[in-house]
Amino acid sequence: MDIVFVKQLAIDAVIGVYEWEKTIQQRLFFDLELTTDIRAAASDDDLRLTLDYAVVCQRVTALVQAEPVELIETLAERIAAMLLQEFATSRVQVQVDKPGAVPAAQTVGVRITRSRQ
Repeated sequence: MDIVFVKQLAIDAVIGVYEWEKTIQQRLFFDLELTTDIRAAASDDDLRLTLDYAVVCQRVTALVQAEPVELIETLAERIAAMLLQEFATSRVQVQVDKPGAVPAAQTVGVRITRSRQ
């Protein structure tokens, strides 16, 4: 199997458990990996036969900005579920980074891997 990936997709969102966080937007970064088979697309040079990463990014951005959440874990799970449901992928890996959450660290985050059941 092959991987279509997106690294460091930057999205501003309302996220956090503290009251002050619920009044501002914070920049999050997303790394996405979607397992698929790209051979048909490569053979025919046809975008319709592969995962369109521009569309993937649009859908992830829309989901993240749709409503505030408290946890990056929630975002990771929602993104993974949407990708598996809406795109021709059997396995996804989603990493969410929240830089600035811990002043002494460059970034903190979660990384999850989910597959079709």
